[in-house]
Amino acid sequence: MNKDTFRVVTRGADGQIRIRDYDTQEALLKRHVQVGVDDCSTDLQLRGLPVFRGLIGPMPDGNNVIRYESPEIFETLTKDWGVVKPSRRARTRSRSRAMH
Repeated sequence: MNKDTFRVVTRGADGQIRIRDYDTQEALLKRHVQVGVDDCSTDLQLRGLPVFRGLIGPMPDGNNVIRYESPEIFETLTKDWGVVKPSRRARTRSRSRAMH
């Protein structure tokens, strides 16, 4: 499936996360200044896509979404992702210990 939605995630003046989706690359280019093209993504569908001043990306976001984030959002979400702890499992006793 082709990636055909361009998503920009920023934080508004009120502190809320703002998500804006664009249906075309041209619509995105009207609102942001292109400074280059992606030439090193491991997702081959992202190579050749624009890189914008003040945004981090492109990066995949689901099957058909290309995501760009403000540096502050990128840093916040990366920190949140890094501190997520795996759920703790209750230990079970081994069978040999339970029999004694």
